[in-house]
Amino acid sequence: MITGTHAIVYTEDAERARAFFADVLGLRSVDAGGGWLIFAMPPAELAFHPAAGPSHEIYLMCDDIETTMAELTAKGAEFDGPARDAGFGRLVRILIPGGGKMGLYEPRHPVAYDLP
Repeated sequence: MITGTHAIVYTEDAERARAFFADVLGLRSVDAGGGWLIFAMPPAELAFHPAAGPSHEIYLMCDDIETTMAELTAKGAEFDGPARDAGFGRLVRILIPGGGKMGLYEPRHPVAYDLP
């Protein structure tokens, strides 16, 4: 039986990325040993592995993208520009310390993450 999802973000500076996800995004984590943090995601988990270059395609979802962007900007987050309409919702990309970007979007479609 499948019990969850484990996503990996490859970055040139895993320590900075881990600090960003803990301190700026406020995600809880467990230490898998030696400071190797695994982050809780709604409803999945996210881990960071060092690599020569970034590689990922992950989107965090929110109810109000403008409010969420303002809250994250106040904590030091940077974005690739203003939120834009993508038809299925409004989206922007969060710049991840150490390289790469992660999508943030406000969906305009039914979501599956809260199904019973």
